Amino acid sequence: MNWYVLNTKPKKEIQVEKLFTEGGFEIYNPKIMQDGRIYPFFPGYEFIRFSHPEQYRLVKYTRGVKKVVGNQAGPIPIPDDVIYGLKSREVEGLIELQKYGEEPNLGDEIQIMEGPLKGLKGIFKRELTHSERVLILLNYVSYQGQLIIEKTKLKKVL
Repeated sequence: MNWYVLNTKPKKEIQVEKLFTEGGFEIYNPKIMQDGRIYPFFPGYEFIRFSHPEQYRLVKYTRGVKKVVGNQAGPIPIPDDVIYGLKSREVEGLIELQKYGEEPNLGDEIQIMEGPLKGLKGIFKRELTHSERVLILLNYVSYQGQLIIEKTKLKKVL
């Protein structure tokens, strides 16, 4: 069994999560809190663990699912490390956004504090929106070569 990315119909993340949980699937819908409200970390997307090809049709045709992210060869599996990395960032079920002290501002020198690029330094260029986080996720799944990293994995170099 592998993890895959589901693209849900608009505003159906919670419904899809509930259906798959009730169906005995392992599903992960990371969430964040902003302005006192809880939002999906990747709006319109969540992760599900299933056996491909045996359970593919069941997953693909579940109410609220738009598609399983993939290419002509089928859905693209997500390494377990990606899911564990996201879950390790949670505090009380929510992704922790500020982890390394003072937030960097535009133009500040930063250092990557987590993941395979840990230790690299650079200049902070801009904040990411919800849709840009989704773009990063989709680029990762499609194995494209942009380097965009979450602001929360950065540390301002003093």
